[in-house]
Amino acid sequence: MQGTVDGFSYGVVTPVVAYLMACLGGALGLRCTTRSLLVAHSWRPGWLALGSAAIGSGIWTMHFVAMMGFTVEEAPIHYDKPLTFASLAVAIVMVGIGIFIVGYRGATGTALFTGGTITGLGVATMHYLGMAGMRLRGTLEYNTLTVAASVVIAMVAATAALWAAGQVRGILWSLGASLVMGLAVSGMHYMGMAGLSVHLHGSGAAPPGDSPAEILAPMMIGPLAFLLLAGVIVMFDPLMVMGGQADVRNPANGNRSRQSYPVPRSGDRHVPARRRTRPRSRTRPGSRSPQNW
Repeated sequence: MQGTVDGFSYGVVTPVVAYLMACLGGALGLRCTTRSLLVAHSWRPGWLALGSAAIGSGIWTMHFVAMMGFTVEEAPIHYDKPLTFASLAVAIVMVGIGIFIVGYRGATGTALFTGGTITGLGVATMHYLGMAGMRLRGTLEYNTLTVAASVVIAMVAATAALWAAGQVRGILWSLGASLVMGLAVSGMHYMGMAGLSVHLHGSGAAPPGDSPAEILAPMMIGPLAFLLLAGVIVMFDPLMVMGGQADVRNPANGNRSRQSYPVPRSGDRHVPARRRTRPRSRTRPGSRSPQNW
């Protein structure tokens, strides 16, 4: 028996909120990635880890907000907690690998291709692992071409977002990249759901696991609280909006590396790079001729 699938049982509310969650996580994560390029080497892992957790939490929250609107008319849906939590861990780890590659290698072609591919695969893996945690009286069946298209969308858009984050061109640039990443995650999700069909096994006892209201709402409190905390950190960091950077050539290997400088405050005088080595002429009191050099 074929089940009647509805992915928009709450109308446009769940898609819009899901997209905003993906954009929020993407914006915070990409700004942290940008910030990591402006700090000393010892601080870079912390910013990259914060960015990875923000993006992973954002896409995970987006997925399950969208799944709040997913129903099968003939069968109740329950969720398995271990697999649901595992999908969050997979998202953070795989996104983190991609971000660390770009954070340490820069926005080069090879690094972007590798990091974007891993990040996109992490988004897709999170999605289908979360779907595997669904419990209902039936079997989920996917269209192969639709699944492949959803994975390609995730990889291409993740690569584009990482490239934009690596340009370090200000907050508006990263916000635009986050919109692209939110669109990628949402597009990948709904593309994959478009190729889903449910084959029911007939009547029987309710499947094991917790209902969506019992598991999804409480579980999303943690990632949402983390996104709020990450947002506060980003908001109160002065170099997230404006910060100095310069390309400095390393005399050891001749490579260029970014180095950060503190942001000048209002009222500070500009300090010249080199002082005069030749003293200025001075005039003694009562003398009309300048003092000899």
